[in-house]
Amino acid sequence: MFDSSSAIIVGLEVGTSKVCAVVGELTPEGGLSVIGLGQARSRGVRKAEIVDPTAAAEDIRSAIAEAEQMADVEIRSVFLGVSGAHIRGFDNRGRHNIVSADREIASEDVQDVIRNAKAVNLPADHHVIHVVRQHFLVDGQPEVLNPVGMLGAQLEVDVHVVHGITNRLQNPIRTVKDLQLEVEDIVFTGVASSLAVLTTQDKELGSLVIDLGAGATEYVVYANGIIKHTGVLAVGGDHVTNDLAYGLKVSMGRAEELKIEHGAGQVDSSVKSRTISLTSDHGLPERTINLEHLRRIMSLRVTEILEIIAEDLAEAGLLDYLRAGVFLCGGGARIPEIQAVAERVFGLPATLARTQSISGLVATLDQPEFSTGIGLVKFGSFQQDRRRGSNSLGHRLKNTLTQLFQRA
Repeated sequence: MFDSSSAIIVGLEVGTSKVCAVVGELTPEGGLSVIGLGQARSRGVRKAEIVDPTAAAEDIRSAIAEAEQMADVEIRSVFLGVSGAHIRGFDNRGRHNIVSADREIASEDVQDVIRNAKAVNLPADHHVIHVVRQHFLVDGQPEVLNPVGMLGAQLEVDVHVVHGITNRLQNPIRTVKDLQLEVEDIVFTGVASSLAVLTTQDKELGSLVIDLGAGATEYVVYANGIIKHTGVLAVGGDHVTNDLAYGLKVSMGRAEELKIEHGAGQVDSSVKSRTISLTSDHGLPERTINLEHLRRIMSLRVTEILEIIAEDLAEAGLLDYLRAGVFLCGGGARIPEIQAVAERVFGLPATLARTQSISGLVATLDQPEFSTGIGLVKFGSFQQDRRRGSNSLGHRLKNTLTQLFQRA
């Protein structure tokens, strides 16, 4: 029987430039539709982390109220996106010896080996956000999908662990809870964005999702249907604006305007010798800006961000796995010609990512800056069954995401 009381799922992204609340509704047939969206300009966040809880709370309240009005629902709980330079991902392997007389692997052995893989040695002040199962090994035989029923002496499992500093993860949770909202779960925003924009085929072929935000850039690699790598750079669109303000000797506000109206990810011959006239708001003489200089400043920063990611993936040996190419989302994906820059840096096809497998507010779904919010809703839809089984946030944060990434 369809439970309408659990049909509403809300994703909340507290970003550097905006706070975004997305309301999704599960249908009796198992589909997912976006029915509401609320936004507010973000004033209390820097580099994807809260620095002014009071201002952030006011912006969250505004976004939630707008989403409630559009969706005509009362929001009581959210799936909360988290990011920041403190978040890290790494691979880990768990091992378990099979002790039964016939050496047949049982479901209990699978549970034990996953438990061992999750027992990672992290600093005391760190907390595990996700443990994503990759594949099993039986007596050294790799790429085993389901070892139950197989014979073996040793069972191993490879997992990808995403973790962060506990207090820095608790800050956004506390801010949300102070508004009398329950946090159903926290989700690394890079993972959320990948859930929104990748198809099952994209994940199987191998894909890189880059979410270019205002204060941070998150990236996630899928190969053979599973997450292989995650990362965060505390650099984003705000740093491009800052570069322009410094290089062109203009205010941050004017630099942001120039970036949006005249910026691009690379320099081409069409802008040589072209200038932009700037009028002064304070009675000072009009001045001109060299358009080629503006775009060169932007190109250097955008290229640097992508090259850092490419170097990280090269060190991890993952570039050859990305047969589906690069998917760009986040507000920074709107920079003209950034796809061409990504193709040059990675040597792969790059596309502006679109939301997949979800219906509703079509105009909203086509906007790259809403990928995280929509992905949080999609994450929540996969977590419905588990949510009914536990009321403890701490318990849920330790659960594996095996079912989620098999179904996503």
